[in-house]
Amino acid sequence: MPYVTPDSIDYSSFSQGHLAIAQYEARHPEKSVTVITQNVDGLHARAGTKTLLELHGSLYKTRCTKCKEVLVNTDSPICKALENRGAPEVNQVGSDIPVRDLPHCKKPECKGLLRPHIVWFGENLEPAVLEKTESAMASCDVCLVVGTSSVVYPAAMFAPAAAARGATVAEFNLEPTPATHAFSYYFQGPCGETLPTALAD
Repeated sequence: MPYVTPDSIDYSSFSQGHLAIAQYEARHPEKSVTVITQNVDGLHARAGTKTLLELHGSLYKTRCTKCKEVLVNTDSPICKALENRGAPEVNQVGSDIPVRDLPHCKKPECKGLLRPHIVWFGENLEPAVLEKTESAMASCDVCLVVGTSSVVYPAAMFAPAAAARGATVAEFNLEPTPATHAFSYYFQGPCGETLPTALAD
């Protein structure tokens, strides 16, 4: 999916739910709105969300394995050597692509290999992002839980903890989750339909 710049938004690339959240944030600068997402698809950013915490990173960013610099990268594929190669084999140990042809850091003093800026299975969440997430969840008055299974930790514990300390928590989902009973409200249905109504002024 191509990256869409804010001045040429393709409204088919994200749902009306993403757009409703971004528009609510824009309409209410007096409110402290923070979007916390486990998704790596960049759709909240494309819809226009400004205050965004991507728990699992973004496929539209790269991280240098040497100097750790994180940069936006919307090239698809990320380098010519990966063009038309498809998904890697599940049990593939190595690659037949020469290291020189893989993407590298552009800093002359570094030249480290680049990787997607996402959290792979078995890796820890980025401490700074986790700290900001915990701070936002510890101070919120209202929390909307949108389109998640509520079974992936540590994210699954944030909303129930907010509800337990007295925050109003509303869940928007196609079906109930293991955490639904802990929340004040539950809105069943497609988030692209329920969120615009809930966030309308």
